[in-house]
Amino acid sequence: MTSLTGLLGALNEQTSPVSIDAVRTGFAAAFVSETIEILQQLDLGAIERLALGLAQVRESGGRLFILGVGGSAAHASHAVNDFRKLCSFEAYAPTDNVSELTARANDDGWETCFAEWLLGSRIAARDGVLVFSVGGGSPEKNVSVNIVRALEAAGAAGAHVFGIVGRNGGFTRRVAEECVTIPSIHAERVTPHTEGLCAVVWHLLVSHPLLQRAPTKWESLR
Repeated sequence: MTSLTGLLGALNEQTSPVSIDAVRTGFAAAFVSETIEILQQLDLGAIERLALGLAQVRESGGRLFILGVGGSAAHASHAVNDFRKLCSFEAYAPTDNVSELTARANDDGWETCFAEWLLGSRIAARDGVLVFSVGGGSPEKNVSVNIVRALEAAGAAGAHVFGIVGRNGGFTRRVAEECVTIPSIHAERVTPHTEGLCAVVWHLLVSHPLLQRAPTKWESLR
């Protein structure tokens, strides 16, 4: 199969014999092939341990706080819905309250907006924090520092920290009890592959027999 990079390069060549339709078709096939390659390298044991860790938080009466920025914030909102509805898990995302989030960012700064939200929610040792992030946060590179500060606050409270991240996992992987890292084996498309497969992993979690308690709608109509 022609590589995705090669197809894109051919498209940019004015004298290329490759048609637009061929490149479009090839792009889709190559992207799916990359996705399969990444899936084959996922640490399934890490996913099972993450499911167990989350189940233990729920059974201890803890809450789940899900953090994400950008596209991962949208994932966090969707996941909160599924953890609550399918798993009977008390779950929240700070990005679902745009008024509070923007007020904290405006008044106190972006770096502390998640941490202060967790403190305002009285995060405690029995609670869990689940991070969705392409890089996991990096104080050294000043990337997603609001996630870093939130995890520091969670750690200080003794809360359980989990993650689904990409690249090398960043700060999240360093401090998490369990962390699923989406292999970053295609440097040009780390973000779409990480965010896309993050959704696959957390849908797996809310469907996991250790966590799911209620049937999904369409499956229940059989």
